[in-house]
Amino acid sequence: MTAPLWQRYCDWLYHHAELGLYLDVSRIPFPETLVDTLTPRFAKAFAEMAALEDGAIANPDENRMVGHYWLRAPELAPTPELQRAIVDTLARVERFAANVHAGAIRPPAASRFTEALNIGIGGSALGPQFVDRALAAAAPPLQLHFLDNTDPDGIDDLLARLGDKLDRTLVINTSKSGGTPEAANGTAEIRHAFQQRGLDFAKHAVAVTGTDSRLARQALAEGWLEVFPMEDWVGGRTSVMSAVGLLPAALQGIAIRELLAGAQTMDRATRVPSCVKTRRHCWLCVGILRATVGARRIWWCCPTRIDWRC
Repeated sequence: MTAPLWQRYCDWLYHHAELGLYLDVSRIPFPETLVDTLTPRFAKAFAEMAALEDGAIANPDENRMVGHYWLRAPELAPTPELQRAIVDTLARVERFAANVHAGAIRPPAASRFTEALNIGIGGSALGPQFVDRALAAAAPPLQLHFLDNTDPDGIDDLLARLGDKLDRTLVINTSKSGGTPEAANGTAEIRHAFQQRGLDFAKHAVAVTGTDSRLARQALAEGWLEVFPMEDWVGGRTSVMSAVGLLPAALQGIAIRELLAGAQTMDRATRVPSCVKTRRHCWLCVGILRATVGARRIWWCCPTRIDWRC
């Protein structure tokens, strides 16, 4: 490496010591003047981000806020009621998972649950799947399975894999609206499989859904094990740190408070409102990538898997 390249590497390497994150954009051929070009855009972006995190209405058609940032920093939520709701839901998720692990919450025909089946589509499946692939232990307390589409062959394969473990399976039914057709169809198919084997589906079922949704009302009427909230200010694609993602993660034994703390640390790292090289940060690097690379392929190198498991 030549001296100029080495100096450019030193100038533009981003390192976050607490997260163990390195990001090198030095070999992307952007000019030094790009910082000046991007500075006004970043100022606007940070101002808009601050407004969102303060509770600005981001979806005027539905009069909704966007608050998934608050899930890992409840103190940022704009009202005491929202702050308490976030804290209470986290405590409920932890308590439920601990009771399942201890056998205090158990299926009628077995001493404890050994499997968990997550029924959901879009963000209700992708987030939990990502955490499962990244952080789950080789032999978790509950083995997690997913039903994320209505393919009949896929459902048959899933039921075949569960086999005689269906009587030890906890079913997490996730739908923000409570009426998502694909998720509802998946629940209906799994309910039918339980009925065919003489099992009481309600004694195996949990709902994660919006307040007073059709799914919530059904779960309460039928006496499901628990109903967890899916807040209207959390979008499906950003719901992994709500009960949507935290419940399956906690059931797998993943330390969800450490997961939230890591996300909060990254939030802080990406809220530094500066484009000066001496205070460079991930948002600047992403801006550089977007502004200079366009559609070309980017290789992103991340640290080895961090052990957030219990």
